[in-house]
Amino acid sequence: MYSTIKMLHSYWAYLVLVILVITAFNALFKLLGKKEYTAKDFRLALFTLIVSHIQLLIALILYFVSPMFDLWGEMGGEVMKTASVRLYLVEHPFVNILAIALITIGYSKHKKKLTSAPKFKMIAICYLIALVLFLSRIPWDVWPN
Repeated sequence: MYSTIKMLHSYWAYLVLVILVITAFNALFKLLGKKEYTAKDFRLALFTLIVSHIQLLIALILYFVSPMFDLWGEMGGEVMKTASVRLYLVEHPFVNILAIALITIGYSKHKKKLTSAPKFKMIAICYLIALVLFLSRIPWDVWPN
């Protein structure tokens, strides 16, 4: 079960990153180009929100079924002193949850804006920061294994 969930988590992450890049840069380019906000832009932002939340659910399941989760009991406070363990048990989950929270905030706040520029600005800022956060905490040495 663990290996299946881990594989799903890794490959779903590709989808999240691709759609997040598309949505963030779409908003940025349309903001800079002074384009009108369309239904396509709304659907892109919503799809990004949905796939990122699905990734969060997969990640939460993975976190608790992972053999690494047992290290909390075995190592106790030593978890924070070991960089690789800290990455998997603390940094990766915390920063990625923060990134998904930013996507959620950006999506929610952009809906309240009345004109195109503020809508694109909210999406561009929140989604680009979320993208940077995601990219900063991916364990590149083992991904997507």
